[in-house]
Amino acid sequence: MLRALAREKPDRLPATVHQWQKYHLDTFLGGLSDLEAFGMFGLDASIQYFQDMGQFWLTDAEFTKFSTPEWRDEAEVLSADPDHRVCRHTITTPGGALTYRTEGNRMTTWITEYLIKHDDDIRLIDKYMPVPKLDPAPVSRAYDTVGDQGILRGFVWGDQAGCWQHAACLIDTQDLILRTFDKPDWVHELLGILVEKKLRFIESMKGARFDLVETGGGAASSTLISPALHREYCLPYDKKMHDALHALGFTVVYHTCGGTKGIEEHIVGNGCDASETLAPTSIGGNQEPWEFKAKIGRRLALIGGLDQFNILTEGSPEVIRAMVFKLFEKVGFEGGYILSCCDHFFETPPANIRIYAEAARACVY
Repeated sequence: MLRALAREKPDRLPATVHQWQKYHLDTFLGGLSDLEAFGMFGLDASIQYFQDMGQFWLTDAEFTKFSTPEWRDEAEVLSADPDHRVCRHTITTPGGALTYRTEGNRMTTWITEYLIKHDDDIRLIDKYMPVPKLDPAPVSRAYDTVGDQGILRGFVWGDQAGCWQHAACLIDTQDLILRTFDKPDWVHELLGILVEKKLRFIESMKGARFDLVETGGGAASSTLISPALHREYCLPYDKKMHDALHALGFTVVYHTCGGTKGIEEHIVGNGCDASETLAPTSIGGNQEPWEFKAKIGRRLALIGGLDQFNILTEGSPEVIRAMVFKLFEKVGFEGGYILSCCDHFFETPPANIRIYAEAARACVY
């Protein structure tokens, strides 16, 4: 996997999944850990480190642990039903209160009320929202646990790793897009606030033993915003983070779980080392993985490409094998490629995962 990330040819095609989900581990694999599940199928482990990263969408997220005297996040549980969790948050600051609301099930969490409701709310975020520091000790323990079985991945702190995607978790995405036309200075001010906080977190990452650090996010993909908006509101902020991460020696993967058509050169230009998740048109992307590969060439390592629903979950053994071989031949032929599911899966039969893993192991250089 490390050789692939360095845009080299390993002895065989690395193959993994994107963030093994607890729901699938508990429902289909008897509660195995993600590392145990990778070993069970003979896949290359890609372990996500979430501690202290602040992602709201984790089903067991504990936002109160990030509270400070000037940013007190108090959660009121309106429904504890694991199949329909509802939680209302009130954040108390010296300058006023903010509220947001999330709902979720056993699979994931989503936002039903956004934190930013008035223009001046971003001033409270700027002045009072705390930025945690990464503790390198548990990162090292996780790294040692993974060992030679795969790689350890980290994030940049925030609801999402990229500044635009983080902003889209604080204000409705449609409203955010409209504000790029109506109030562009306000949008840049918000993104500037977020990037400065993320840069402070990155400073605390010095010495952390991550093989790969993820930035970006699906809201920055060209299935949601135009290449022009991406160039103005994503590219400069992404580049600042990537420069800071590179200064500390990290390898960076830029995540666009939707479309990449029209933003290929922006992705290269933001300074990342790898691009994921190469979502094909069958799952909502706007170009095929091999079309993206043809435009990128060997300038970036690539991760992803496998439709986890129509192919991995619903496909026959023949369909799964055929797609694995096609991706190897058309995307991975030069090396620099880690085959992976494009995103999360929840109801995928274990037998299909085994077929996927066996087919990938047959792809040798």
